[in-house]
Amino acid sequence: MKSIFKNRKISAIVSVVPKEEYRFDDEYPIFKLTADKARRFKKMMSLDRHRIAPPNVCSSDLCQYGLQHLLNEGTLKKEEIGALIFVSQTPDYIMPPTSNVIQGKLGLGREMICLDINQGCSGFLLGLIQAFVLLEIAALPKVVLLNGDTCSKQTDKCNRISYPLTGDAGSVTVIERCEAENPIYMDVKNDGSRHKAIMIPAGGYRTPSTPETLKLREVEEGVVRNQEHVHMDGAAIFSFTMEDVPPQIDEILAFSGDTRESIEHFLFHQPNPFILKQMADKMKIPPEKLPNNVVSLYGNCSSATIPLNIALNCSEPLLRGSRRVCLSGFGVGLSWISMVMNLGPLDVCKIVDYEST
Repeated sequence: MKSIFKNRKISAIVSVVPKEEYRFDDEYPIFKLTADKARRFKKMMSLDRHRIAPPNVCSSDLCQYGLQHLLNEGTLKKEEIGALIFVSQTPDYIMPPTSNVIQGKLGLGREMICLDINQGCSGFLLGLIQAFVLLEIAALPKVVLLNGDTCSKQTDKCNRISYPLTGDAGSVTVIERCEAENPIYMDVKNDGSRHKAIMIPAGGYRTPSTPETLKLREVEEGVVRNQEHVHMDGAAIFSFTMEDVPPQIDEILAFSGDTRESIEHFLFHQPNPFILKQMADKMKIPPEKLPNNVVSLYGNCSSATIPLNIALNCSEPLLRGSRRVCLSGFGVGLSWISMVMNLGPLDVCKIVDYEST
């Protein structure tokens, strides 16, 4: 599904990561890897380190910290926030919505919309679409999009496949109207028939949590999980990213009238560096235009990887002016969304470390 939004802009992005940094070189013994196997795995997957939140820190804490940062700096005022969108697959509670919890903790006004969205890898772009739609309401000055996940809570530390790639992060994106037409091109695709490719099989109401669903099992050497951890069909996901996402990028570029040369940055969700390198090769995009360094430094942070990617790789040019970018999120659902837009200049574009209070 393709569409165009006009008179909208992103004005600020803050990504929040835990201070706690863990290096693969220190962790690999728990994965039952020899030093030689660990060295090969590290090279193949471009692993180095990741950020993991303490057990008592939730995704809402990371997002709230970033929003408070913007309020403290004076970049954003409480009375300007007309809607709060929280996108996560690690909410605080089944009920109430986490967006309401954050609204209450920050003492935001009652005359606003609070909305939670359950989405992962494509969640940043889905949240942007929701923000663009909400700005049709004249009474809303600005929309704040919060993307956050503590993915480390969804995998076991002894899982050598998933855990080294996992990271925790939050982000805050401010979206508002602008006088310039500034067309934003989007394309949304979903295929729920393949939902089992990435899923947590138990813990919801279809298969409630029990002692049995929480029982850890070694499904193969060095891969330990229970039914309430993320299960992923690696071969199916690799095929999906190689076969479904590149055609969508071709479609969105044709729709927006762009070429690979006119796009200055391809800022994609980051599942791991290996997949992104393969995608860049297949789409014939120069590696300098398609960064793949988020997972190596922070881990795969679900829907927070795209704003983290932007803040890590493009903050300086976006603070100075505008860049032509292609954004793409793809994964759980299965869902894949792409956008082309002029991004910037931004009032704020940074990464901050979460400080426990």
